[in-house]
Amino acid sequence: MRDWVQGSIDAVDKRLARSRWLDQCRLHYWGDIDTHGFGILDRLRGHFRHVESFLMDRATLDAHESAWGIEDTPLSTELRRLDEAERTLYDDLRSQRIWCGLQLRLEQEHIDFDRVKKALDTLSAH
Repeated sequence: MRDWVQGSIDAVDKRLARSRWLDQCRLHYWGDIDTHGFGILDRLRGHFRHVESFLMDRATLDAHESAWGIEDTPLSTELRRLDEAERTLYDDLRSQRIWCGLQLRLEQEHIDFDRVKKALDTLSAH
């Protein structure tokens, strides 16, 4: 399974590298709040530095504590394309500082729909 996922990510990377028209677009990324979610954001910014994340912040994580889960195979690498707040949260996740030494994650499908709607409304208003 891991080889298939990696192969798919590599295929997406190649397509993104050829999609220069996206340089002219506002790009937003919303992923799971876990090390892999931030890893994907970092990789996406390798193609488009202007990608903005949303709902991948400490406030969203804290507001959904009842939905926290365990990330089975976390990343431990340095991610150099995250902003300061993203990097702080990523570092807290990968060093297990948030939840009693466990590898915490919040899957995006567990985020309250009203919070998602409000975030999307805010993005579309700009």
